[in-house]
Amino acid sequence: MPELLAVRDLHTQFFTRDGVVRAVDGVSFELAAGETLGLVGESGCGKTVTALSLMRLIPMPPGRIVKGAIMFDGQDVLKMDDDEVRGIRGNNIAMIFQDPMTSLNPVLTISRQISEALELHLKMDRSEARKRTIELLELVGIPSAKKRVDDYPHQFSGGMRQRVMIAMALSCNPKLILADEPTTALDVTIQAQILELLKGLAKEFRTAFILITHDLGVVAGMTQRIHVMYGGKIVERAERHGLFTMARHPYTHGLLNSIPRMSDTFRAWKWIPSEKSRPLSSANVS
Repeated sequence: MPELLAVRDLHTQFFTRDGVVRAVDGVSFELAAGETLGLVGESGCGKTVTALSLMRLIPMPPGRIVKGAIMFDGQDVLKMDDDEVRGIRGNNIAMIFQDPMTSLNPVLTISRQISEALELHLKMDRSEARKRTIELLELVGIPSAKKRVDDYPHQFSGGMRQRVMIAMALSCNPKLILADEPTTALDVTIQAQILELLKGLAKEFRTAFILITHDLGVVAGMTQRIHVMYGGKIVERAERHGLFTMARHPYTHGLLNSIPRMSDTFRAWKWIPSEKSRPLSSANVS
Protein backbone atom coordinates (compact mmCIF):
# COMPACT_ATOMS: atom_id res chain seq x y z
CA MET A 1 0.00 0.00 0.00
CA PRO A 2 1.26 3.54 -0.74
CA GLU A 3 2.67 5.48 2.22
CA LEU A 4 0.29 8.18 3.44
CA LEU A 5 2.07 9.42 6.57
CA ALA A 6 5.70 9.32 7.63
CA VAL A 7 6.77 10.80 10.97
CA ARG A 8 10.52 11.23 11.36
CA ASP A 9 12.31 11.91 14.68
CA LEU A 10 9.50 14.07 16.09
CA HIS A 11 10.31 16.08 19.22
CA THR A 12 7.61 18.13 20.98
CA GLN A 13 8.54 19.93 24.17
CA PHE A 14 6.81 22.12 26.75
CA PHE A 15 8.81 24.89 28.36
CA THR A 16 7.68 25.44 31.96
CA ARG A 17 9.00 27.22 35.03
CA ASP A 18 10.14 23.88 36.37
CA GLY A 19 12.05 22.97 33.23
CA VAL A 20 11.56 21.37 29.84
CA VAL A 21 9.02 18.56 29.48
CA ARG A 22 9.93 16.26 26.58
CA ALA A 23 6.41 15.02 25.85
CA VAL A 24 7.36 13.49 22.48
CA ASP A 25 10.99 12.49 22.35
CA GLY A 26 12.14 11.17 18.98
CA VAL A 27 9.02 9.42 17.66
CA SER A 28 9.13 7.89 14.16
CA PHE A 29 6.56 5.75 12.36
CA GLU A 30 4.82 5.24 9.01
CA LEU A 31 1.21 4.68 8.01
CA ALA A 32 -0.11 3.40 4.69
CA ALA A 33 -3.33 4.56 3.05
CA GLY A 34 -6.28 2.64 4.50
CA GLU A 35 -4.21 1.15 7.34
CA THR A 36 -5.17 1.17 11.03
CA LEU A 37 -2.41 1.77 13.58
CA GLY A 38 -2.76 1.47 17.35
CA LEU A 39 -0.79 3.80 19.62
CA VAL A 40 -0.96 2.48 23.18
CA GLY A 41 0.52 3.39 26.54
CA GLU A 42 -0.33 4.76 29.96
CA SER A 43 -1.73 8.25 30.55
CA GLY A 44 0.98 10.89 30.12
CA CYS A 45 3.22 8.84 27.82
CA GLY A 46 2.82 11.25 24.88
CA LYS A 47 0.10 9.65 22.75
CA THR A 48 -2.24 12.64 22.55
CA VAL A 49 0.61 15.14 22.14
CA THR A 50 1.83 13.06 19.18
CA ALA A 51 -1.61 13.31 17.56
CA LEU A 52 -1.89 17.05 18.25
CA SER A 53 1.59 17.51 16.75
CA LEU A 54 0.46 15.81 13.53
CA MET A 55 -2.26 18.46 13.17
CA ARG A 56 -0.08 21.34 14.42
CA LEU A 57 -2.43 21.94 17.35
CA ILE A 58 0.22 22.20 20.06
CA PRO A 59 -0.50 25.33 22.20
CA MET A 60 2.38 27.79 21.78
CA PRO A 61 3.50 28.81 24.34
CA PRO A 62 4.34 26.71 26.32
CA GLY A 63 4.63 23.93 23.73
CA ARG A 64 6.73 23.76 20.60
CA ILE A 65 7.65 21.18 17.98
CA VAL A 66 11.42 21.58 18.11
CA LYS A 67 12.59 18.92 15.68
CA GLY A 68 11.48 16.37 13.12
CA ALA A 69 9.39 15.98 9.99
CA ILE A 70 5.73 15.05 9.39
CA MET A 71 5.34 13.97 5.78
CA PHE A 72 1.67 13.73 4.82
CA ASP A 73 0.89 12.85 1.21
CA GLY A 74 4.41 13.91 0.22
CA GLN A 75 4.32 17.30 1.98
CA ASP A 76 6.00 18.28 5.24
CA VAL A 77 3.26 19.59 7.56
CA LEU A 78 5.86 21.36 9.72
CA LYS A 79 6.97 23.51 6.76
CA MET A 80 3.47 24.63 5.82
CA ASP A 81 2.21 28.11 6.67
CA ASP A 82 -0.91 28.56 8.82
CA ASP A 83 -3.31 28.83 5.87
CA GLU A 84 -1.99 25.61 4.32
CA VAL A 85 -2.32 23.76 7.63
CA ARG A 86 -5.91 24.98 8.06
CA GLY A 87 -6.59 23.62 4.58
CA ILE A 88 -5.67 20.06 5.57
CA ARG A 89 -7.20 20.08 9.09
CA GLY A 90 -10.65 18.54 8.90
CA ASN A 91 -10.29 18.16 5.16
CA ASN A 92 -7.46 15.61 4.80
CA ILE A 93 -6.69 14.91 8.48
CA ALA A 94 -9.47 14.82 11.06
CA MET A 95 -9.46 14.12 14.78
CA ILE A 96 -11.97 12.50 17.12
CA PHE A 97 -11.22 14.08 20.49
CA GLN A 98 -11.31 12.24 23.80
CA ASP A 99 -14.19 14.10 25.47
CA PRO A 100 -17.03 15.05 23.10
CA MET A 101 -18.79 17.20 25.71
CA THR A 102 -15.84 19.62 25.89
CA SER A 103 -15.04 19.33 22.18
CA LEU A 104 -18.51 20.29 20.96
CA ASN A 105 -19.63 23.91 21.31
CA PRO A 106 -22.53 23.96 23.80
CA VAL A 107 -24.21 27.04 22.27
CA LEU A 108 -24.28 25.83 18.65
CA THR A 109 -26.59 23.20 17.20
CA ILE A 110 -25.20 19.92 15.92
CA SER A 111 -26.24 20.97 12.41
CA ARG A 112 -24.17 24.17 12.56
CA GLN A 113 -21.10 22.47 13.98
CA ILE A 114 -20.93 19.80 11.27
CA SER A 115 -22.06 21.95 8.35
CA GLU A 116 -19.44 24.62 9.10
CA ALA A 117 -16.65 22.30 7.93
CA LEU A 118 -18.63 21.34 4.82
CA GLU A 119 -19.14 24.98 3.88
CA LEU A 120 -15.51 25.88 4.54
CA HIS A 121 -13.70 22.94 2.92
CA LEU A 122 -16.16 21.61 0.33
CA LYS A 123 -17.73 24.99 -0.55
CA MET A 124 -21.30 23.74 -0.04
CA ASP A 125 -24.15 26.17 0.46
CA ARG A 126 -26.28 25.97 3.63
CA SER A 127 -28.98 23.70 2.22
CA GLU A 128 -26.45 21.26 0.73
CA ALA A 129 -24.46 21.21 3.98
CA ARG A 130 -27.60 20.54 6.02
CA LYS A 131 -28.61 17.66 3.77
CA ARG A 132 -25.12 16.16 4.01
CA THR A 133 -25.12 16.62 7.80
CA ILE A 134 -28.32 14.57 8.10
CA GLU A 135 -26.78 11.85 5.91
CA LEU A 136 -23.70 11.75 8.14
CA LEU A 137 -25.78 11.47 11.31
CA GLU A 138 -27.73 8.59 9.77
CA LEU A 139 -24.43 6.97 8.71
CA VAL A 140 -23.15 6.90 12.29
CA GLY A 141 -26.43 5.56 13.67
CA ILE A 142 -28.17 8.62 15.14
CA PRO A 143 -31.91 7.76 15.25
CA SER A 144 -34.39 10.31 13.84
CA ALA A 145 -31.48 12.31 12.37
CA LYS A 146 -33.78 14.81 10.63
CA LYS A 147 -35.29 15.79 13.99
CA ARG A 148 -32.12 15.61 16.05
CA VAL A 149 -29.94 17.65 13.68
CA ASP A 150 -31.09 20.94 15.26
CA ASP A 151 -30.55 19.76 18.84
CA TYR A 152 -27.72 20.99 21.09
CA PRO A 153 -24.93 18.77 22.49
CA HIS A 154 -26.47 18.60 25.99
CA GLN A 155 -29.56 16.97 24.48
CA PHE A 156 -27.52 13.94 23.39
CA SER A 157 -26.22 11.07 25.51
CA GLY A 158 -22.47 10.42 25.81
CA GLY A 159 -22.55 7.72 23.15
CA MET A 160 -24.57 9.89 20.77
CA ARG A 161 -22.17 12.83 21.26
CA GLN A 162 -19.29 10.53 20.36
CA ARG A 163 -21.16 9.49 17.21
CA VAL A 164 -21.57 13.19 16.36
CA MET A 165 -17.80 13.64 16.73
CA ILE A 166 -17.24 10.72 14.35
CA ALA A 167 -19.72 12.23 11.87
CA MET A 168 -17.84 15.53 12.10
CA ALA A 169 -14.52 13.78 11.47
CA LEU A 170 -15.95 11.98 8.41
CA SER A 171 -17.69 15.04 6.99
CA CYS A 172 -15.01 15.93 4.43
CA ASN A 173 -13.94 12.37 3.60
CA PRO A 174 -10.45 12.70 5.14
CA LYS A 175 -7.60 10.38 4.26
CA LEU A 176 -6.54 10.06 7.90
CA ILE A 177 -8.50 10.11 11.17
CA LEU A 178 -6.82 10.42 14.56
CA ALA A 179 -9.08 8.80 17.17
CA ASP A 180 -7.93 9.89 20.63
CA GLU A 181 -9.39 7.39 23.11
CA PRO A 182 -12.83 7.62 21.47
CA THR A 183 -14.46 5.16 23.89
CA THR A 184 -12.87 6.07 27.26
CA ALA A 185 -15.93 7.71 28.86
CA LEU A 186 -18.46 5.21 27.51
CA ASP A 187 -19.91 2.06 29.04
CA VAL A 188 -18.88 -1.26 27.53
CA THR A 189 -21.97 -1.80 25.37
CA ILE A 190 -21.74 1.66 23.78
CA GLN A 191 -17.96 1.19 23.48
CA ALA A 192 -18.48 -1.97 21.44
CA GLN A 193 -20.93 -0.16 19.14
CA ILE A 194 -18.53 2.73 18.56
CA LEU A 195 -15.62 0.38 17.79
CA GLU A 196 -17.72 -1.62 15.34
CA LEU A 197 -18.79 1.64 13.72
CA LEU A 198 -15.17 2.81 13.32
CA LYS A 199 -14.11 -0.56 11.95
CA GLY A 200 -16.92 -0.55 9.40
CA LEU A 201 -16.19 3.02 8.29
CA ALA A 202 -12.47 2.27 7.87
CA LYS A 203 -13.34 -0.69 5.66
CA GLU A 204 -16.02 1.13 3.65
CA PHE A 205 -14.17 4.39 2.97
CA ARG A 206 -10.56 3.10 3.04
CA THR A 207 -9.74 5.75 5.62
CA ALA A 208 -6.48 5.40 7.56
CA PHE A 209 -6.87 5.45 11.34
CA ILE A 210 -4.51 6.07 14.22
CA LEU A 211 -6.28 4.72 17.30
CA ILE A 212 -4.89 6.18 20.52
CA THR A 213 -5.72 4.29 23.69
CA HIS A 214 -4.39 2.77 26.90
CA ASP A 215 -6.65 -0.25 26.45
CA LEU A 216 -4.94 -3.17 24.71
CA GLY A 217 -8.29 -4.91 24.40
CA VAL A 218 -9.48 -2.12 22.10
CA VAL A 219 -6.51 -2.27 19.71
CA ALA A 220 -6.61 -6.09 19.65
CA GLY A 221 -9.76 -6.07 17.56
CA MET A 222 -9.27 -2.84 15.66
CA THR A 223 -5.72 -2.38 14.39
CA GLN A 224 -3.26 -4.05 12.05
CA ARG A 225 -0.11 -2.79 13.77
CA ILE A 226 0.52 -1.61 17.33
CA HIS A 227 3.14 0.81 18.66
CA VAL A 228 3.73 0.97 22.41
CA MET A 229 4.71 4.37 23.87
CA TYR A 230 6.48 5.05 27.15
CA GLY A 231 8.06 8.29 28.34
CA GLY A 232 7.57 10.05 25.01
CA LYS A 233 9.21 7.27 22.98
CA ILE A 234 8.00 4.28 21.00
CA VAL A 235 9.51 1.33 22.86
CA GLU A 236 7.99 -1.54 20.86
CA ARG A 237 6.48 -2.08 17.42
CA ALA A 238 4.61 -5.20 16.40
CA GLU A 239 1.89 -6.68 14.29
CA ARG A 240 -1.35 -7.07 16.22
CA HIS A 241 -1.02 -10.80 16.91
CA GLY A 242 2.73 -10.60 17.47
CA LEU A 243 2.39 -8.14 20.34
CA PHE A 244 0.13 -10.47 22.32
CA THR A 245 2.16 -13.62 21.67
CA MET A 246 5.77 -12.41 21.53
CA ALA A 247 6.00 -9.08 23.39
CA ARG A 248 9.65 -8.17 24.05
CA HIS A 249 9.81 -4.96 26.07
CA PRO A 250 9.30 -5.16 29.88
CA TYR A 251 6.84 -2.25 29.76
CA THR A 252 4.70 -4.10 27.18
CA HIS A 253 4.72 -7.14 29.46
CA GLY A 254 3.51 -4.87 32.26
CA LEU A 255 0.64 -3.60 30.12
CA LEU A 256 -0.35 -7.13 29.13
CA ASN A 257 -0.21 -8.36 32.72
CA SER A 258 -2.49 -5.53 33.84
CA ILE A 259 -5.40 -6.86 31.76
CA PRO A 260 -7.95 -8.72 33.93
CA ARG A 261 -8.58 -12.27 32.76
CA MET A 262 -11.60 -14.51 33.27
CA SER A 263 -9.23 -17.27 34.41
CA ASP A 264 -7.88 -15.18 37.30
CA THR A 265 -8.90 -16.38 40.75
CA PHE A 266 -10.11 -13.70 43.11
CA ARG A 267 -10.32 -14.27 46.84
CA ALA A 268 -13.71 -12.54 46.93
CA TRP A 269 -15.22 -15.33 44.84
CA LYS A 270 -14.36 -17.88 47.54
CA TRP A 271 -15.03 -15.70 50.55
CA ILE A 272 -15.51 -17.55 53.81
CA PRO A 273 -16.62 -15.42 56.77
CA SER A 274 -14.26 -15.30 59.72
CA GLU A 275 -15.31 -15.58 63.34
CA LYS A 276 -15.44 -11.78 63.63
CA SER A 277 -17.66 -11.36 60.55
CA ARG A 278 -20.23 -14.02 61.48
CA PRO A 279 -23.57 -12.65 62.67
CA LEU A 280 -24.29 -12.79 66.39
CA SER A 281 -26.51 -15.60 67.60
CA SER A 282 -27.67 -16.87 70.94
CA ALA A 283 -24.87 -19.44 70.80
CA ASN A 284 -22.00 -16.93 70.63
CA VAL A 285 -23.37 -14.04 72.68
CA SER A 286 -21.69 -13.89 76.09
